Amino acid sequence: MKVLAIYTSRFAYQPAIKNLDHIEDVTQGNEFDNCVVAFIQVEEHDEEHEVLSREKKLVNHIKWVLRKNNCQKVVLHSFAHLSGSKASEIFTKQVFDQAEKRLQNAGIVTAQTPFGYFLDLDIQAPGFSLARIWAEL
Repeated sequence: MKVLAIYTSRFAYQPAIKNLDHIEDVTQGNEFDNCVVAFIQVEEHDEEHEVLSREKKLVNHIKWVLRKNNCQKVVLHSFAHLSGSKASEIFTKQVFDQAEKRLQNAGIVTAQTPFGYFLDLDIQAPGFSLARIWAEL
């Protein structure tokens, strides 16, 4: 799994192109202030492990990034461009949903961008140490 976490003063998205036919239609975008956006690529080899072990690694990393940025909000964004390897849609979505539940149970405000969509993004990200963190989990 690869993760690029970016602290943003503003993050907004608007659904642009649906690329998975079997998912529900989403037309509304959303906007968030002062949050970490986690661009996440779940890879094929992640499926050799249980969903629980993968989401736990992801959650621990996100909590660390949030602490480093003195932040309690995260947006999980499926970003299949950090690696040439992709896990199945089902496995990836399970990792995202389980990670979101675990983060919420820890008192963290969470959101997910629409899964299966290309999105128009608007990102305002300040440039300071630890505002952008890449990891391979």
